[in-house]
Amino acid sequence: MQELIPSLVRKSDSKIVLLVLDGLGGVRTSERASELLDADTPNLDRMAAEGMSGVHTVVAPGVTPGSGAGHMALFGYDPVKYLLGRGALSAAGVAFDLRPGDVAARVNFCTLDADGRVIDRRAGRIPTEENMRLCKLLRENVKMEGDVEFFLESERDHRGLLVLRGMGLSADLKDTDPGVVGITPNPPTARGTEAAGTAILLERFLDQVRLILAGEQANFLLLRGFDTLRPIEPFALRYLLKARGIASYPMYRGLSKIVGMDVPPETAGWEESVEDMKAHWNDYDFFFLHQKPTDSAGEDGDFARKIAAIEQVDRTIPEILAMNPGVVCVTGDHATPAAFQRHSWQPVPFLMWGENVGVDLVDRFDEEAARLGGFGHQFGKDLMSFMLASTMRLATFGA
Repeated sequence: MQELIPSLVRKSDSKIVLLVLDGLGGVRTSERASELLDADTPNLDRMAAEGMSGVHTVVAPGVTPGSGAGHMALFGYDPVKYLLGRGALSAAGVAFDLRPGDVAARVNFCTLDADGRVIDRRAGRIPTEENMRLCKLLRENVKMEGDVEFFLESERDHRGLLVLRGMGLSADLKDTDPGVVGITPNPPTARGTEAAGTAILLERFLDQVRLILAGEQANFLLLRGFDTLRPIEPFALRYLLKARGIASYPMYRGLSKIVGMDVPPETAGWEESVEDMKAHWNDYDFFFLHQKPTDSAGEDGDFARKIAAIEQVDRTIPEILAMNPGVVCVTGDHATPAAFQRHSWQPVPFLMWGENVGVDLVDRFDEEAARLGGFGHQFGKDLMSFMLASTMRLATFGA
């Protein structure tokens, strides 16, 4: 299917809008419904009533996806074949000149207790200005061995980018982020023999970080998503779509850049993203709009804040539909239930609205209704095929 769909693509004047509410999926518990079920979403409910719904498994049943894998799937790329580490995504997001052979990793500033255990994986979500100060402090004081250089760049809030540059480095490394609190960070560990030297370099780097940041609220770094520069088939060639990726968070701008979308400067929030789309409506065939607060609230276990983020998107739906797109797809890249405070494996609801989409019997947008929708249960990578078909962009297969 991954080879078939691009071979059938043809041009059309009909526009596609993909709205991704990061971490949209939730779960019903014994105490309460999901965030989407509890949210007041009259406009999304109307779209569901006028279109078709379903749920999608992002990668594979029971597999919890990262945001990079989730978005690659929604862009129609097999997330297993096109596996991108967060390091490469972060590098693109901050416009870092990642070169062949570089090793990039996503950084979380974190807080360790006196015994070296992680007590906050995000250091209280320190402000970006504090992040920048700490990055500068480390750049000025950490010393690397031999001819290896390191680059440490602030991304946003508690997140950053670490890049190692030199001969003989390998990104075949395990995450040092344990993913939970109450235990010590994982030591830098090579997956194969080629990365053994790189693991030793990182261990010595982190030893210096621990000393330099002693006494700070954000007193250590967690590293994950090690990667290097990888070639990706451009979105425009794959689907004959001129695309614009609009996001307020660097990683998702980076992901858009990696697949070849045009990316505007950082937007302040969701409403500004919608305004950017409207201002450039005549210039593009495909618009990807990303909403981050749904995911952040889920990770923080803030049920009410996640509902508020969903409702924020709902209020802008009339403006988006007024542009008369050929199809609008609303979904998430994975589930982040506030009850779990992390990404999860549950299938994610989606809806599609447009003249050629069709109508099912679903009249509201939530996980439970979507499971009864006309699209049934799909894989995330196949949603792009439905968007293309709904805008008459796929030719007939066979005689």
